[in-house]
Amino acid sequence: MELELIKRVYFVGIGGIGMSAIARYFKKRGCLVSGYDKTQTVLTAALEKEGIVIAFKDEVTAVPSEFLNNDAETLIIYTPAIPKSSVILNYFMDSGFDLKKRSQVLGIISKGQFCIGVAGTHGKTTTSSIIAHLLTDTGYGCTAFLGGIATNYKSNFLIGDSDVVVVEADEYDRSFLTLHPDIAVITSMDADHLDIYGDAAQLHESFQLFADQLEEGGTLFIKKGLPIQQGTTYSAGLDSVVRAQNIRVEDSNFVFDYKDEVHAIDNIRLMLPGKHNVENATVAIAVALKLGIDADKIKAAVASFLGVKRRFEYVVKAENHIYIDDYAHHPEELRACFDAVRQLYPDKKLTVVFQPHLFTRTRDFAEGFAEVLSTVDELLLLEIYPARELPIEGIDAKFLADQMTLENCSILTKEEVLEHVKNTGPELLLTVGAGDIDTLIEPLKDILSNA
Repeated sequence: MELELIKRVYFVGIGGIGMSAIARYFKKRGCLVSGYDKTQTVLTAALEKEGIVIAFKDEVTAVPSEFLNNDAETLIIYTPAIPKSSVILNYFMDSGFDLKKRSQVLGIISKGQFCIGVAGTHGKTTTSSIIAHLLTDTGYGCTAFLGGIATNYKSNFLIGDSDVVVVEADEYDRSFLTLHPDIAVITSMDADHLDIYGDAAQLHESFQLFADQLEEGGTLFIKKGLPIQQGTTYSAGLDSVVRAQNIRVEDSNFVFDYKDEVHAIDNIRLMLPGKHNVENATVAIAVALKLGIDADKIKAAVASFLGVKRRFEYVVKAENHIYIDDYAHHPEELRACFDAVRQLYPDKKLTVVFQPHLFTRTRDFAEGFAEVLSTVDELLLLEIYPARELPIEGIDAKFLADQMTLENCSILTKEEVLEHVKNTGPELLLTVGAGDIDTLIEPLKDILSNA
């Protein structure tokens, strides 16, 4: 596919965080961009405001006529999250269009440019967003395709003058194997997406293949302890080549010193809480230093990074109520999130609203979920968000609750959660999950702000 030939791009599943970033990229290139998604969201509303026409009915008549001609100037991009039964998807397939997955298009866009690819079962969105911010804020510049909305830019897509592309390399469906990065980062390799991989061994094999696709002379950074056979290790507080040390909390911010074989940067202030975010910032600093960016500029840029939407995002921060929202949906993500909350607010009662994501994930990691969720003070458990899956008999919220040791656990609907919070006014509230739990954010914010 020649990018210069593309004049029209249609997205089947345009509302996804990764798809919308590419849609913005092609819009910036001057292409006619349109798409379909099943539901209206804040993200689709933002795309429409930017001039992108979106249909919410899965009908061929909803596709603008400009995209119905199968020619070299028309590109159709789809996400694997779209059901195979989609009418629009099947129309393009049956009509002989050359459809591309989002990951394939990212590979095409980044080809011939200096690519920084960030992979990991968790941590990749925050890490890639910090890297993109460091490059942008210091004036180095980059184009970035992110898996979340970077708060500093209110977007999941950045465009710059340099030939550097920052890409979140997604392991789902082995998508990251379309990339050949010049700098690669692997943040984590905890078992996930077992509906795709089958077992952890196959997941690890895919990450090794990703590492092996590094361009000749490229640099690989891997978190200390991961089973990858090459690369420069990084960590927070451990003995690794790149490391954060002297980690402490000052005025509700994490502060640390950066050290590698050549550089030392002291007293780096990070607004994001938690050891896991210190690690994310540490490898982002290592990437920026590898590009030759001045250490003082990097230090200032880290301090100015405001985070990513739904990654430990403060929704309410008042004297009587703290409300934080986070995307965590895997046991290890929940553990890191809860640890960060406890470090900042050790004396407050922690009330958590959790929405499990996917029947298969809930089934495969039930023991891990039960263990980590049992560590909170109060749990309000929503039913499982199915996403792309059909129900699995016996796998529901009660299945998960029955394995927990926490007595203060209630299975509630969203409406019941709002009523409970209104009646109890928790002093420390955390909502976590990757489904549609974000629809609770504004109502909960209103309740606690007016309490």
